[in-house]
Amino acid sequence: MDSKSPRLWDISPPVHAGAPVFPGDTPYRQRWAATIGPQCPVNVSEIALSPHVGAHADAPLHYDADGATIGDLGLTPFLGRCRVIHAIDCGALVEWRHVAHALHDLPPRVLLRTYRQMPVDRWDPELSAYAPSTIERFADLGVQLVGIDTASIDPADSKTLDSHQVIRRRGLRVLENLVLDEVPEGDYELIALPLKLVSADASPVRAVLRELAS
Repeated sequence: MDSKSPRLWDISPPVHAGAPVFPGDTPYRQRWAATIGPQCPVNVSEIALSPHVGAHADAPLHYDADGATIGDLGLTPFLGRCRVIHAIDCGALVEWRHVAHALHDLPPRVLLRTYRQMPVDRWDPELSAYAPSTIERFADLGVQLVGIDTASIDPADSKTLDSHQVIRRRGLRVLENLVLDEVPEGDYELIALPLKLVSADASPVRAVLRELAS
């Protein structure tokens, strides 16, 4: 890379057969539909997975029976200036007091780091989630997208998905399962576009942060 090129941070965990998955979801599976040989010039694989494996964007359909699919969503919230805020060791919920130190001139996208080191190889039932009131206050400040380095913006055992219901009501977009271990607190350009899956409730993303031009 040219020394003058903006630095990139790949904030997507690896996706493979052993990648952690929300209990009950479909894990990543791959098989070879064709392999290179005398009668075939190419390798072609076939994959199956929950769209919530790895870094992903939820669509409203995930938490609203009448919600839009991921293929129907506009792309603007998933691309542009964002702020990474550290709320490491915050406990079960990220409260407003955990983020209050980093709110000056807030951009429309916020990503929260809660782990010292994200467990990319195991499911974490004790994950940290957003307090619903925190998302409400972010929305009041004009935030369009919230993200987090855990598998869900709600507690793993939640049956009401209160934070998901806030983003439904306030029209926010969401990214989950990001890897922010090496990302300093501050502002970046976010690039995390979902696939145009016309009937799906979510989509994998290859999430990247790019250093802002000085």
